[in-house]
Formats: sequence, structure tokens, C-alpha cells
Amino acid sequence: MGTKNFLERAFDGQNQWWKYLVVFMVALFAAQFIAAIPLVILILGKIAANGGLEENNLESMADIVALGLPKNLVFGLAMLGPLATLIFTVILVKALHGRTFAAMVNGTKSVRWNRAFFAFAMWFALMAVYMGMDYFLHPDNYVLQFDPGKFAVLFLLSVVLIPIQTTSEELLMRGYLAQGIGAGTRSRWWALMIPTAIFGLLHIMNPEVAKFGFLLSMSQYFFFGFLFGLIAILDDGIELPMGLHAANNLFLSLFATHADSTFQTEALFSLKIIDPVQDLISLVAIGLVAFFILYRKYGWNIKVMNEKVGTATVDSREISTVIAG
Repeated sequence: MGTKNFLERAFDGQNQWWKYLVVFMVALFAAQFIAAIPLVILILGKIAANGGLEENNLESMADIVALGLPKNLVFGLAMLGPLATLIFTVILVKALHGRTFAAMVNGTKSVRWNRAFFAFAMWFALMAVYMGMDYFLHPDNYVLQFDPGKFAVLFLLSVVLIPIQTTSEELLMRGYLAQGIGAGTRSRWWALMIPTAIFGLLHIMNPEVAKFGFLLSMSQYFFFGFLFGLIAILDDGIELPMGLHAANNLFLSLFATHADSTFQTEALFSLKIIDPVQDLISLVAIGLVAFFILYRKYGWNIKVMNEKVGTATVDSREISTVIAG
């Protein structure tokens, strides 16, 4: 058996199910609800100023932007939710479980930031290559909408807020939840599959799902969740998924938006047509290339997936509390 810390961290006598329920209800749902209040107030004020809604629904960010609200303002306020989730997750998990941010990341006292930065640069480069190829093949599908002032504001907002958004999801799903499930089931496969399913279902209200259908849209989210979760377990920590996820969302925020995007941004290009099949194929291709690069670089042993959680020994990186089980 190899040496592991990440999932083993939850064997600390603090893995009661009700604690996970409290963290999710407060950090994910209550925090998001409270953080949405400024955006809701802004929307209601704009509706009142416009003399009411001409249509009776606001189902997406595109509908909200259509009220005449600045995209950057809507984007910035929408990011308050993930910020609140991240803050409450760190506070509640520390209070209820005694786990620090680093302990949720990899079960130790320190975060391997070099891994996150490498994964970020690699995924960003792969997406840039793909978009360059797609632009060469379909230049008419790209509408340049570069506005220096608005793009500068978007750049600052995205660089600060996108990593917060993606880290909040990684920490809650593939960090904290995976640790709890791993300790509860002693199975690395369950620690992979359950967070993958929940991560996908949490995106079920995104506009892409309504536009392109459940199967195609959710396949992308499930693939993301499975890929990032597998990488986290093989690498014994979520630093690589943190970097990959941040690079993906930051790239899309800055360079490619379309009418049915979850976030409506002042991106460099607006796409006229989205082909969900092509997007899924390209995502799988980029994901497999990224996985192969990381697999070779870090020398993972795939067989670790069949090891029971808790049977591996703790390696030389000091963990923040003594494992009890």
C-alpha cells in the first residue's frame, strides 16, 4: 500500500453525517441566498425603473443583462455567492471538524501551490490551442466585441473572482465531501462518483441545460466532475483540479461568451453558434490530453483506486491532526 493523506484525513473522529448536512445547508445554500440579495435588489430597481417586466421571467444571466444592467456589474455581484460559500465552508469545517483549508485540500498542513499553477497554465494553453484551431476553421462564428475599458474591468474581476468561484466548488465537492464519503465508505470509487454526481446536478439550472438538452449539457459537467475527482484521488489532493477548473472558467470568461452562457461577460469574442456535440468532444479530448500529461509528470499509480481508504499509511508531509481510525 502507498502513503496517502487526502481522503485519510477524515479519519479523525469528527466525521458525523449531520456536520456535513450543516455545512452544505449553510455554506452552499444559505450563503448563496444571502449573497444574492445585492443582485436581486439591483434587478428589482432596474425593473421598477423600466416600468415593469415586459416578459414574466428572468431565467438566466442573459435575461438579467437584457434589462440594461452592465455585464461587469452583474458578473461581479453574481460572484458574491461563491465567495460567501468559500468563507462559510472554511469557517464551518474548522469549527465542526477541526480541519483547516489545507487539510481539506490534501490532508496536510500545506498546499502544493506549484501543482495548481502548473495545471492552470497547462489547461489554459490547451484551451488557447483549441480556440485558435476553431477560429481558423470557423472564423465567421466569432464576433469581435473588444472594448478596452470594459475588458480591463472584466480582466480584473475575473482574475480575482474566478479562482474564488472555482476553489469554492473544488473545496466543497472534491475536497470536503470526497473526504467524508471516503471515510464513511472506505471506497475511493464512491469518493469519486458521489461528488461527481452531486457536482453535475448542482449545475442543472444552468441555461445551457435548457438550451441544449439535459443529456449533452450534463455530460460535460459529469465529465468535468469525474476527471477532476479522479485526478484529485490519484494525486492525493485537489491542487491540480483547483488549477484546471480556474483556468477553464477564466479562459471562457475572458475570451468566449455566447447568448446562452451561464455568465454574460465582456469577453473578447462572442460566438454566434454553439455546437454542444463539438464542445463535448473537444472537452473530452482536452481532458484526456491533460490527464496524460499529468499522469506522466507525477507518476500516478492507477491501482490506488482499488485500495480501501484508511489502509494506506500517512507520508512524510505532516497532517494537522492524528488519524484516529
